[in-house]
Amino acid sequence: MTLLDQNIQLREFVPAAPTINITPAAAERLASMMQERDLTDYALRVFVSGGGCSGMQYGMTFDNEPREGDTTWTAHGLNVMLDPISARYLSGATISFQQDNMLQGAFKIDNPNAQSSCGCGHSFRSKEEGGEDSDEYSNSNSGGGCGSCGSH
Repeated sequence: MTLLDQNIQLREFVPAAPTINITPAAAERLASMMQERDLTDYALRVFVSGGGCSGMQYGMTFDNEPREGDTTWTAHGLNVMLDPISARYLSGATISFQQDNMLQGAFKIDNPNAQSSCGCGHSFRSKEEGGEDSDEYSNSNSGGGCGSCGSH
């Protein structure tokens, strides 16, 4: 039997950098929404899914079950989860909250990976899917516009 002499070096765990940015106003509003619903030990799950008039759509939900492969981090006191497929489309994106007046406000996702997006901002076509030689999600194939904003 041969004995191997191996030097094993342990390194300090360094958490992965957040894939998306969340502004303080967005984190505050989302934390407030969780508190209103009495959701303790939950996180914001940000994701993309197929659909919308531009081909892909943004989604956010509150979730308390991390999945294998999720990137998790804390932004301004808000726990955030992002699956690996969505991370590919949202890398470098920023989620903000804009208060239009005293009664209404809206979340906005500024995504550097979006080649084009619907007028309402709920759906987008990624640069990865799009490009000059791709017509897959052009307006002629979009199915008549966005159900959220009615744009075509």
